Amino acid sequence: MALLLNIDTATEQAGVCLSRGEEILAFEQTADPKNHASFLHPAIQRVMQTAGYSLAAINAVAVTGGPGSYTGLRVGLSAAKGLCYALNKPLIMVNTLHVMAFAAITCRKQTAGAEDDMLFCPMIDARRMEVFTAMYTPGLKVIIPPAAMVLGEASFSEELEKNHIVFSGSGSAKAKVINHSNAVFSQVSYSAKHLAALALMAYNTSQFANLAWCEPFYLKEFYKKA
Repeated sequence: MALLLNIDTATEQAGVCLSRGEEILAFEQTADPKNHASFLHPAIQRVMQTAGYSLAAINAVAVTGGPGSYTGLRVGLSAAKGLCYALNKPLIMVNTLHVMAFAAITCRKQTAGAEDDMLFCPMIDARRMEVFTAMYTPGLKVIIPPAAMVLGEASFSEELEKNHIVFSGSGSAKAKVINHSNAVFSQVSYSAKHLAALALMAYNTSQFANLAWCEPFYLKEFYKKA
């Protein structure tokens, strides 16, 4: 079974976990958005020690590649790249919105259930009325690709006429300007544990990033959470 080190510093919360197959062996998280850099490397050391593995034992490093905080994305990817170069391991990059959607879908299936006509719309706050967002089916098929969007009362009106849409993430509060009976708002948050599940799928199908040329998926030139 693949032993994966999973790093998430894309949004307000930062997290690290070590997974073996579908099992989470150790997990660390912080909710301080201004200290991701100081949190990350000690957290990596702690999860490795807790699980009883050396870094040389991992099979790959996974990281949320964006969108999100400009600084946070650079912190996570630079650490992941450094480890991959030093250990000669492959790098897995997963879109942040994809991980957020997976978390919302998983939560919905475990509680109320995800109907066939339900869509999932994770959102990251990008200041003012703008968000980073995308839209997915319950099977994680992309309906609307990741984009920066300014929200208004008519946003997603066409999709809402035919589907229930679950809005989640730090930007979803802005979507409450959308007054529609098919709009559902979820308080679910994602973590590095959700990244681990998607990273395992990527590892099993050899979906690895180009270590030399990959860069964060910013969507915009600059974004930093105040």
